[in-house]
Amino acid sequence: MPSNKQVRAKKHLGQHFLKDENIAQKIANTLSLNSYKDILEIGPGMGVLTKYLLEKKTSIHVIEIDSESVSYLKNHYPQLENRIYEEDFLKYDLNKIFNGRSFAITGNFPYNISSQIVFKTLEIRSQVPEFSGMFQKEVAQRICSKEGSKIYGILSVLTQAFYEAEYLFTVPSSVFNPPPKVDSGVLILKRKENYLLPCDEQLFYKVVKTGFQQRRKTLRNSLKIFNLSDNLKANAIFGKRPEQLSVTDFINLTALIQNDN
Repeated sequence: MPSNKQVRAKKHLGQHFLKDENIAQKIANTLSLNSYKDILEIGPGMGVLTKYLLEKKTSIHVIEIDSESVSYLKNHYPQLENRIYEEDFLKYDLNKIFNGRSFAITGNFPYNISSQIVFKTLEIRSQVPEFSGMFQKEVAQRICSKEGSKIYGILSVLTQAFYEAEYLFTVPSSVFNPPPKVDSGVLILKRKENYLLPCDEQLFYKVVKTGFQQRRKTLRNSLKIFNLSDNLKANAIFGKRPEQLSVTDFINLTALIQNDN
């Protein structure tokens, strides 16, 4: 077991260890700690963020796939006791930890799975009122972007259907070891009061994904697979391209398709 030995960053896990204490503290302070008593940190590495989360009056759990990091955390953060889980967040059943309770998610997320982390969070949103963390800057900006933007897309619409998304601050690559090739961005997601859609959720996902797969085309052309009636295709919304539609527009569009006989 390593004692004071630093954990070696592993490229295949997308590891870049944050070495700026002030930024770690700022990320820890993004969470409001309202309406939940647990926080799950994804990919804590050597615990630069963990140490500031442990100062909060809440229960901290960490999930880490890298066994070397797990050994380091067990040695350096004994106060975590049995709350270190050597598991893959994307595959692990989180009810084994939280048993239906609400919890927040935070972390310095590995770039290679950051979008998948968001998609899994959307699946379990009934338990996750708040989510914050660090992404590749472009991904963080995409999640928070609004209609009309060139980077507005599937991730933007699906996330903002259920959460208010806010881009908080940019983190330069120089504060990581090893430094990534791009800057990072920190965001926060706060779940909407009504996070149930007034339309079929599976259909909503399909409409959004299908529309953006051919984002240069009008929806009349990109959504042909839905076998729309001529009457519905005459609706002005089908003359637009997907990036012109707000989240509410996509919800309304899904309802129109759902009710088209």
